[in-house]
Amino acid sequence: MMLTAAHLLALLPLIIVGSTAVLAMLGIAWHRHHAGTALVSAAGLVAALLSLPLSYPAASSPPLMQVDGVAVMAGALILLSALVTVILSHHYLTGYIGPREEFYLLLLCATTGALALVNSDHLAMLFISLELLSMPLYGMLAYSFRAERSLEAGIKYLLLSAAATAFLLFGMALVYARTGHLDLAGLAGALAAAPDAWMLAGAALIVVGLGFKLSVVPFHLWTPDVYQGGPAPATIFLATVSKLAVFVVLLRLVLAAPVFSSEWLQTLVTVLALLTMLGGNLLALFQANLKRLLGYSSIAHFGYLLVAIVVGNALAIETTGVYLITYLVTTLVAFGVVTLVSSPFGGEDADALPLYRGLFWRRPYLAAVMTVSFLSLAGIPLTAGFIGKFYVIALGVAENHWWLVGGIVVGSAIGLYYYLRVMVTLYLPEPGMRQRDVTNDWGSRIGGITLMALAVAILVLGIYPGPMIDWVHQLHFG
Repeated sequence: MMLTAAHLLALLPLIIVGSTAVLAMLGIAWHRHHAGTALVSAAGLVAALLSLPLSYPAASSPPLMQVDGVAVMAGALILLSALVTVILSHHYLTGYIGPREEFYLLLLCATTGALALVNSDHLAMLFISLELLSMPLYGMLAYSFRAERSLEAGIKYLLLSAAATAFLLFGMALVYARTGHLDLAGLAGALAAAPDAWMLAGAALIVVGLGFKLSVVPFHLWTPDVYQGGPAPATIFLATVSKLAVFVVLLRLVLAAPVFSSEWLQTLVTVLALLTMLGGNLLALFQANLKRLLGYSSIAHFGYLLVAIVVGNALAIETTGVYLITYLVTTLVAFGVVTLVSSPFGGEDADALPLYRGLFWRRPYLAAVMTVSFLSLAGIPLTAGFIGKFYVIALGVAENHWWLVGGIVVGSAIGLYYYLRVMVTLYLPEPGMRQRDVTNDWGSRIGGITLMALAVAILVLGIYPGPMIDWVHQLHFG
């Protein structure tokens, strides 16, 4: 099938980000300039973001892809998260000894893979896009290779991601052997009848493969080590862009292929959701490392989101959109504060919780930003996190999934404890304790301004969520 002008228009954001990666690579080869590479990367992401309205609604989707409201919403969130990561990376890498520009090249390549992944309508495209997303992440996580933990994080993610890919490919092979189709529309037509054991096995293996990427319990063991060891900007990208893209493609599979609606597979996903939301929160209770704590917190949050996978209807799509927006904004702020306080110059990030003791008395505005983000993670009213959690609970109640609703309530109660522990630490005095701090002018730099704007967005979305809900609803049902 030939690509037409309409196809190219639909692919415009993807083309812009890919072209920006090539431009950044040529710029690095010609003359290294950290600020210039960061500026080119940010400009490319902004241009791709502005081109999204032109790509949808497209007259026809390109081969192997589906450009719809879900893809546009996910694309906007991916580009915004990548843009914030670029902004924070510039501050983080300023003191880095060694090549800095290649980090932006890896980030742009991974963003290209994420954009292609959320548009995938074919299992082959899904696999290629997932690998394009994952492979640059290996380098991003091991970028501070002089630090032992960073190199360990990159290797661990490489090995376990390869294992997840093997599960995913085996599941795709079983599905293809049973149906003779790799496109989602063909799979839906071929699976109209009741699925057999081979189909269920293939679907289960696909869930396991994607579950590794989403840190679903019991496939989560890599998450705390990788979050702790990886440079803070790489961890931001992994916690936001990577997980968002994988979750959206899992939701596409569930909605398209009837085999995922089988009672046996729904029971499996329900059990995984309960284990994930409770396991992530319980394990976070014992963490004295902030990045590990946030890693386990992200596990729990995607356990909540698995409720949408279990339900798998139109309301689940809207719930996914609202929850992902609130989760991304909150996570960007939480990890952004860690990024501002951290510096790779010493070889390790500022991720030990005692380092943040008494932050309020040194940097009151930064402590307020961090407090807002943790209140949102806990789902406290008047924050964005409350709106997202309310949607998930409402979805579980509407579909009578009472076990999942109970798991969300219990998990949220457990989470409240360790979120409050972090917040209390910010306001405790710190006589004679070792300090890690941001620069005096952090609030006037682009990274600090971005974090404060996102903190305001958390409050605005929590108090007045109407425009966000309308936007998600219009993309899905308009």
